[in-house]
Amino acid sequence: MTKRDYYEVLGVAKTASQDEIKQAYRKLALKYHPDRNPDNKEAEDKFKEAAEAYEVLSNQEKRKKYDQFGHAAPGQAGGGAGFEGFGDMDEIFEHFGDIFGDIFGGGAARQKRSRKAGPTPRRGHDLTQEITVSLEESFTGVKKEVTYYHFVSCDACKSKGMKEGTSAETCNDCRGTGQIHYRQGIFVYSQTCATCSGQGFIIKTPCEKCKGQSRIQQYEKLSVTIPKGIFNNAELRVAEKGDAGVYGGKQGDLILTVRVLEHAPFKRIGDDLECTISLTYPQLVLGAQVEITSLDGSKETIKIPRGCPVGKRIIVKGKGFHKIQSRGSGDLVVTTTCHIPTTLSSDAETTLRTYSEQIGTSVDDGTGTISGFFKRFLG
Repeated sequence: MTKRDYYEVLGVAKTASQDEIKQAYRKLALKYHPDRNPDNKEAEDKFKEAAEAYEVLSNQEKRKKYDQFGHAAPGQAGGGAGFEGFGDMDEIFEHFGDIFGDIFGGGAARQKRSRKAGPTPRRGHDLTQEITVSLEESFTGVKKEVTYYHFVSCDACKSKGMKEGTSAETCNDCRGTGQIHYRQGIFVYSQTCATCSGQGFIIKTPCEKCKGQSRIQQYEKLSVTIPKGIFNNAELRVAEKGDAGVYGGKQGDLILTVRVLEHAPFKRIGDDLECTISLTYPQLVLGAQVEITSLDGSKETIKIPRGCPVGKRIIVKGKGFHKIQSRGSGDLVVTTTCHIPTTLSSDAETTLRTYSEQIGTSVDDGTGTISGFFKRFLG
């Protein structure tokens, strides 16, 4: 019989996308799968026909040639009868293993994998660890020493996992794939090969030091630079200081989570350093210059304006935290509060009472009796 048009076989338009072509093939493969149609020659032919059409249309180069020349395209099966694209059903399963794995679950029916004897290098795991710094250290930056336990490459076997002069052997049970596949009806399942623990190879003479694992565990000390301006809960990634790779694979990273301790009276708000200063009543009324010591030990002179209210925010530009993600620094923000003394000298108390009389406010005269301008209203 004459070959049908590949687009017609899959039931898609000539402008169909690769996703549409794949979906159409999946439906046909499921419909005409041999396990669903045992001893059905017509279904088997349709299954092969769909596979041949998909093999061409899923390949951009082959599709281009097919669109131009049809079945006579170079490299295509001829225009005669039969499905010459694949020799048998196993070849179809081998070629489109990913498709059948998606449809029937459990991985590809004929999973492809290198069967070269020997371990495959794998990247080591990233490690996470916390590191604590004070607010002062986050302000100025600091170097910290970190001690942690991790995998390092075995020096005895140079990360090969086997004695020098020996080699690994391909696992005969899984033929190097690391997986054992079995079929139940139309479903294909896979499980880890118990013989080689999914590695696809067997080390007959393992390294005595690492027991064939290619790496060992040990403690390591590492000096880490904490940049100034670091935020609480920020993460620092130290490249290739995590677990060593397996069988010579790349080393993982060390990820440090920075915990910044609080430090009264200072606190961090964004990139600003904030604090409160307690001032006396005369300082608030008459104004003053007050010196404070910042987190880095530097002295900052804060000018208190005359008639300064409690709660006023005084900003000193550029004296806050270093902006770690941009240039410059935040500000130092000082909030004023008033110190109220609980004891006074007799001279200070007399002065306050005189001032109270002058401005017409009432105060306790020390005996529990109200005196001053408002006394006549209160009896």
